[in-house]
Amino acid sequence: MSETPSKQTAASDETGAVVAPEPGPVSQWLNKQGFDHNILEPDHLGVEQIGVDAAVLPMIAAALKSNGFDYLQCQGGYDEGPGEQLVCFYHLLAMAEQVEAMVADPSAKLREVRIKVFLNREGTPSLPSIYGLFRGADWQERETFDMYGIQFEGHPHPKRLLMPEDWKGWPLRKDYVQPDFYEMQDAY
Repeated sequence: MSETPSKQTAASDETGAVVAPEPGPVSQWLNKQGFDHNILEPDHLGVEQIGVDAAVLPMIAAALKSNGFDYLQCQGGYDEGPGEQLVCFYHLLAMAEQVEAMVADPSAKLREVRIKVFLNREGTPSLPSIYGLFRGADWQERETFDMYGIQFEGHPHPKRLLMPEDWKGWPLRKDYVQPDFYEMQDAY
């Protein structure tokens, strides 16, 4: 992969040596299917996280959808800090199988995975849209574009969602400088 996570919290054993994260069930399945990805530490709730290259995001998302991950719960972005990478994430759930499993066992555990794409902030960060796979990505990808400037190639409505069309900059980037003055044109 060309982009790798810049800040990973790696676990350590009793001697203090850094231990690589163990592949979770989704990562193991992706390996069997021949998909290249990075194994990231699970989040604070134990949700499996994987890092993928922007170019293979649609293929991996399609493979996961065919493996039962049929619901995009959340898509978003965040900034690791000035000079660091921008991160685009997708949180997928296996909802259809969860509904079926809960009929038999109400305590059945939901299968979920978070995909992360690490992007260089220089230039115009971009990655393919997954709107074609998950229609719910429409406004979520637009919001990520609007706040962080991440372009989603192939998105059917690639324009700002929250900020005025002529707004300069990306307000949630940590290196954003707020303008002293903004005059709305034709506000009323």
